[in-house]
Amino acid sequence: MEKKHKHTNRLIEETSPYLLQHAHNPVNWYPWGGEAFSKAKKENKPIFLSIGYAACHWCHVMERESFENDEIAAILNAHFISIKVDREERPDLDEIYMAAVMAITGSGGWPMTVFLTPELKPFFGGTYFAPEDKWGRTGFKTILVRISQFWEDEEKRRKLELDAESLQRIVTERTAVIVPEKEDAELSQDLLDNAVRQLTESFDDEWGGFSDAPKFPSAGAVSLLLRDYYHNGNKKSYEMATFTLDKMYEGGMYDHLGGGFHRYSTDRMWLIPHFEKMLYDNGQLAVLYLEAFQLTGYDRYARVAEGIFAYEMEKMTDPSGALFSTEDADSEGKEGVFYLWTYDELEKILGEKEASIFAEFYRVKRQGNFSSHESYHQGLNILHLRRDLTSAVKDLEMEESELAARLQSSREKLIKVRDKRVHPGLDDKIITSWNALMISAFARGFQVLGERKYLDAAERAVSFIMTEMKDPEGKLLRVHRCGQSKLYAYLEDYAFLARACLDLYEAGFDDQWLFAADALMEEILELFWDKKSPGFYSTSRYHEHLIVRTKTLADSAIPSPAGVVLKTLLRLSKLLDKDDYFEKVRETLKAHHVYMERIPQGYLTLILALDFIVHPAKEIAIAGTKDSEDIRELMNAVHSHFIPNRIIAFIDPDRDNSEDLMKKIPLLSARTKIGGQAAAYVCENYACQLPVTTPEALLRQLGVMKKLRRGSL
Repeated sequence: MEKKHKHTNRLIEETSPYLLQHAHNPVNWYPWGGEAFSKAKKENKPIFLSIGYAACHWCHVMERESFENDEIAAILNAHFISIKVDREERPDLDEIYMAAVMAITGSGGWPMTVFLTPELKPFFGGTYFAPEDKWGRTGFKTILVRISQFWEDEEKRRKLELDAESLQRIVTERTAVIVPEKEDAELSQDLLDNAVRQLTESFDDEWGGFSDAPKFPSAGAVSLLLRDYYHNGNKKSYEMATFTLDKMYEGGMYDHLGGGFHRYSTDRMWLIPHFEKMLYDNGQLAVLYLEAFQLTGYDRYARVAEGIFAYEMEKMTDPSGALFSTEDADSEGKEGVFYLWTYDELEKILGEKEASIFAEFYRVKRQGNFSSHESYHQGLNILHLRRDLTSAVKDLEMEESELAARLQSSREKLIKVRDKRVHPGLDDKIITSWNALMISAFARGFQVLGERKYLDAAERAVSFIMTEMKDPEGKLLRVHRCGQSKLYAYLEDYAFLARACLDLYEAGFDDQWLFAADALMEEILELFWDKKSPGFYSTSRYHEHLIVRTKTLADSAIPSPAGVVLKTLLRLSKLLDKDDYFEKVRETLKAHHVYMERIPQGYLTLILALDFIVHPAKEIAIAGTKDSEDIRELMNAVHSHFIPNRIIAFIDPDRDNSEDLMKKIPLLSARTKIGGQAAAYVCENYACQLPVTTPEALLRQLGVMKKLRRGSL
């Protein structure tokens, strides 16, 4: 029987799970759009803008405390026009108004609480507000009353409007990216060294990572350090990168039963996570652990990537093949309880002996190991590692293979029990850019691990986007849910999808994905390129005009879309011999040299694009019969080693379209088999070496580093 609700507002017509969560609040919510704006202007009321997302724990808290509160709702309904926005659907709005909140408070986060004039200009804001005054902080109800009183006083309202004008100027400066003049800017190794130096200075030698609590995974930082070690042999960079990867995986950030990473660690030790799981985090981290596996040969890094892939394929994939966005931090209204265990539970499920072994390895305590201000966390444990199998077997006095088998058996039993619990909420909307991050990861997973299922998963997801997430005129769209695709795609959607298509081409060598990547890049240059000042806007000319048109250079939870565009342009320029692509990259990096120089940790994706220029790419063309054994051996030689700046193309000279392909992909020109065998051609800096037919000869030409050692967890 369908539940009857006391209240229903306009959000009931939306498809976003986050907006639908608020559809039965007593607040008279509007979605972002003309109806709300017109009403605000007609009634001369300020706009209350609330931005969040479905998996956000504190968004849920503020909803329970304030938006379901009849007294607070009455104030909002009488004195404000209330608009609710899903930040994952509208990153443009999130970026603009987060810049305002940062300017006002010095920090940001979600839920984002912003007050606007009817002209959409912000004048006050913050993040989470408790409903009442407490702990010396002003409560949400008090804020609403004060703002409404100010707005209704003509003289005081004028001051708010002046504040809004001033704040808009600040937001414009922060988001439009004013390019400083620097005529002598050089794209050199010095910028890379400076970035590594600053990462070294901020490195946590005891627990890894590059900050104190809270700690977020920094894919860009670790990626740069792995490249610094590869190019320059910097042992410290290797140690910082692998130590951080180890500590992230060993702690509670990683789901040791179900795979995948939680959003971030609330403490310095990577132990206590914020429990939401985001597609964009796991896509980036899967690639990072694959690269670490290629570099070191440590099996544990491969298993982390496999755990991420298993989680995404089993729990987060739509029947269409596309991937869902997030899993909530909360279940049963409580954060994290889905993932936590008491010692007594382990004994009941596993038996006393197996529970003691499991508890020793995963650091489970009878009194609990989970420190939290929430009373319901008392006595609970989060699974985490502080040792490897080799050291554990000495204490437990058993063979490594036996311990591994026992732990696997215990994990399987526990996951069956956990699956019967109330699951965290699922945000099942499909986002183009986030899917593209995981498509790239799946493509890399097929290359490195050799599992065909990963290539199949990548192809299914990208095919869904290319067929179902376009409007009737063929324009790319951002989100899909309930059979409906909507909202014009942003730069991040185009950028990540173009890269994913290129990654997919280099994994399976289906030519359509290479040309799809190039077509997307041409659209990016048409829709997002700033012809007056080198760089890319976040929105296209099809998007609505907001108070500022932003440029996103800096990294956030996702890599800089502009940086991803630049790296993809560089790869395509080599594959397709497009000098204009290279010039666009050089022009953009020189224009934004000062950001990479002064704040490298904020612009690591740009710096990784620079790395591709400073250290010229290995260009690898392979000719042979697709899926033949000699082709597989040559491909495995390339993919089993960490070669960060490389492009690879394939041709079967016996196919009917081979001549046409050679014309379209100059790197493949005149590439043939040698003596009937598959052959590899390696070029660098416009010079090519003689073709080779064996993996050993190919690796010698590539000059790959030997793996340091092989190990296991």
